[in-house]
Amino acid sequence: MTEAKPNYTEYVKQTAELMGLKLTPEYLSGVVDNFTRLSEVAALVMEFDLPEDIEPAPTFEP
Repeated sequence: MTEAKPNYTEYVKQTAELMGLKLTPEYLSGVVDNFTRLSEVAALVMEFDLPEDIEPAPTFEP
């Protein structure tokens, strides 16, 4: 059974309201589209298992 993709429209509306952002209807679909893409990328990162004994790096150096 496959999971249904979440509909982020209400989430984006409510979060914008909580943050005091004025999100006009003309920009709503673009914000929802970007949020959807970002959540798909985040899901890929979250699927990566890390060992229990790993420690975070104190600084990032590319």
